[in-house]
Amino acid sequence: VQLQASGGGLVQPGGSLRLSCAASGGTFSDFNMGWFRQALGQEREFVAAITDGGGTTIYANSVKRRFAISRDNAKSTVSLQMNSLNPEDTAVYYCAATQNWRFSRYRKYYDFWGQGTLVTVSS
Repeated sequence: VQLQASGGGLVQPGGSLRLSCAASGGTFSDFNMGWFRQALGQEREFVAAITDGGGTTIYANSVKRRFAISRDNAKSTVSLQMNSLNPEDTAVYYCAATQNWRFSRYRKYYDFWGQGTLVTVSS
């Protein structure tokens, strides 16, 4: 499965941004999807994940009630709507695919990764 993330950019604090990730080369609906982020000099961390059918979502505490993950299996895409952004959200954001929902908060259980898209929150 090939993943292509897009939608990053520069946004002011308090603003919103929507990331998208397009999948190809596999059966998208077989995979649970996640978003991770990596700030400069830090470890890559879990942001959000959604089950293969889209019925269940989970979030990191730091983004809960601000971010929303969704997917469209007909279009083989997963999105991350980010609201109320703050400078601490600045990072490269990665989408990833896993067939292991139980451990979907942990990057080691993801089999496929996109190339990342940079989000910068700054005034």
